[in-house]
Amino acid sequence: MSAEATNPATPGPVVPAVSRRRSLPRIDLRRLGRAALLGTASRGRLPDAIGHVVEAHRAHHPDADLEPLRRAYVLAESSHRGQMRKSGEPYITHPLAVTLILAELGAETTTLTASLLHDTVEDTEVTLDQVGEQFGAEVRFIVDGVTKLEKVDYGAAAEPETFRKMLVATGNDVRVMSIKLADRLHNMRTLGVMRPEKQARIAKVTRDVLIPLAERLGVQALKTELEDLVFAILHPEEYEHTRELIAGNASQADDPLAEFADAMRTVLRDADIPAEVLIRPRHFVSVHRVSRKRGRLRGCDFGRLLVLVNEDADCYGVLGELHTCMTPVVSEFKDFIAVPKFNLYQSLHTAVAREDGQVAEVLIRTHQMHKVAEAGVVALGNPYVASPEDPPRDAAPADEARVDERVDPTRPGWLSRLLDWQEAAPDPDTFWSTLREDLAQDREITVFRPDGGTLGLPDGATCVDAAYAQYGEDAHACMGARVNGRLATLSTVLRDGDTVQLLMGQDPASEPSREWLEHAHTPAARIAIQRWLATHPAPAETDRADDSAGDEALAGTPSEPSGADAQAPDAVAPAVPGAPASRPAAAITVVDRPDASVRLAGCCTPVPPDEVTGFAVRGGVVTVHRAECAAVARMADAGRAAVDVSWGDTTGCRVTLVAESFGRPHLLADLTEAMALEGAEIVSATVEPPTQQRVRHTYTVQLPDAAHLPTLMRAMRNVPGVYDVDRARHHAPTA
Repeated sequence: MSAEATNPATPGPVVPAVSRRRSLPRIDLRRLGRAALLGTASRGRLPDAIGHVVEAHRAHHPDADLEPLRRAYVLAESSHRGQMRKSGEPYITHPLAVTLILAELGAETTTLTASLLHDTVEDTEVTLDQVGEQFGAEVRFIVDGVTKLEKVDYGAAAEPETFRKMLVATGNDVRVMSIKLADRLHNMRTLGVMRPEKQARIAKVTRDVLIPLAERLGVQALKTELEDLVFAILHPEEYEHTRELIAGNASQADDPLAEFADAMRTVLRDADIPAEVLIRPRHFVSVHRVSRKRGRLRGCDFGRLLVLVNEDADCYGVLGELHTCMTPVVSEFKDFIAVPKFNLYQSLHTAVAREDGQVAEVLIRTHQMHKVAEAGVVALGNPYVASPEDPPRDAAPADEARVDERVDPTRPGWLSRLLDWQEAAPDPDTFWSTLREDLAQDREITVFRPDGGTLGLPDGATCVDAAYAQYGEDAHACMGARVNGRLATLSTVLRDGDTVQLLMGQDPASEPSREWLEHAHTPAARIAIQRWLATHPAPAETDRADDSAGDEALAGTPSEPSGADAQAPDAVAPAVPGAPASRPAAAITVVDRPDASVRLAGCCTPVPPDEVTGFAVRGGVVTVHRAECAAVARMADAGRAAVDVSWGDTTGCRVTLVAESFGRPHLLADLTEAMALEGAEIVSATVEPPTQQRVRHTYTVQLPDAAHLPTLMRAMRNVPGVYDVDRARHHAPTA
């Protein structure tokens, strides 16, 4: 790409550049336009200065209407006339260079028009309204999106607020960010005229914000050059060392990559697969990374081989031939065609080796995939289909409906999430620091919801992040999750392809846990939790924030000690946990001794129609166990004789149930209310101390009809926060 472009025509009289003043009278654009038609060109002829832009543009869009470009250049040149860059060049060279960068990437005419005008509103007397009148709402919106906010109005917050404004505009039209990236690239190319400290400041912002955005938008051509320019400024010694490595390799007589390429061409030609095999030299930062990873570099480490084909199926055909006729390095294979990266990138990655140990990395893709890999969203052109119902682009809200983020490939999930959390950022500093942290997470995973929907999350995200991604601030009520069908804590780190079911409570007063901050990786989750905690600083509320502690949440009254028996509202008498429960003699009958005293074992709490077995204990009492109870096997092994028992006519029963749940306020009250509605008389209730956000409740209940037990257990499971209810299975010792 050309670093800069100059206007070969003789400029008009130089006048001092003036700052924009909103109070100045409206200028006559037509008069300025006539004055800017330099030379003897006839009306309608393209100025020579944009000839290189037009040539690059027509290479991608041969039928493009060039009239908007002519008018945009005329306005830009006349408006910037007299302004000079710090390098001493006329200012118009900057918008021309930015436009050329985009034209070579394949940007469509509207993008190039806005690019020529991108600094007019910021640095000249041209207004947005005038741009809109002359070039339409789309160009007006894009120019507005890249126009900086003035320090006079925003002070130190001008830079973060400018980026916030730009990102919101990018959410509606990604071409805003395309122009910003090209603008930063040309500025970085000419940064040498700045003071070293300013070079470093701009390079750091480029590294932390612009380069990750270029990566996420898939604009690799801009991203790689920006990386090298930043590398040279921030790490000059490493840059010089890398430059020497590259120069040294270039001076070598033999080129193993060229030999690999020739061999591949032969293989593919014999297989009758039309393909183009190219050598792709690594850029400086890539060589530096490889050298740090591998140590001493060999010839193949300085580049990769690129195989371009016409159809998707040919990619796999090439892969098969290379793996058949050459020695593949299986561990290096990746299929980004079947599973594209989140930044639209598609390609097959593999590597092949030869006998001397040289290994060549190979990229296989179609010509269209290559275009998207290099230019990303810039190569997609205008993704918006105008219709009579569509609002003007400048009126489109930043949060317009997002039924499916992936329908518009220029509106990926990460951008929608960024737009969501930026609204909640309380101040520019928080936004700026959070933006850098968010963009540093350069890999995305996709998890599935039970309803078939998907959630895009950064690598390392947890169930906490999934909850806030799906429910926003309603995720405060999240009590747990199932990952791939299994119960999991909210701190569980998710993997690509996991299925996540979030268990939500119904209590509007539900509170997030302070511990969640340790497990939240996404800005949306962190900001939502921090904002809630900031507005609920009271000690009592803070104590509850870890959603697994707090007796009030479990026992209903703050004064009750955790782990003690909690007498439920409907309880009739306390009972010792695990003790055998007395039963009416008529409930069960000893076959040989119908008048014997009977007691149901507390270790398994049998109820009709369980298969039961009895054992005689001291005092002539017969203790009855469920047949599968572990105590039965122990007593049989000890030589104890079993007693034949059977259920009598009484249908009522007493049973011990264990409920497993996630802690939340009012859980015990809701659970006991559900049991009472099913006609269960609660004899005793025990709540164990919570561990890892989980709570275990043990209830002994009296039922008027044993057949009603399944209905009772189902009602208990339906209480929000309860994820399992079962009969007691603890192994209490028998008398």
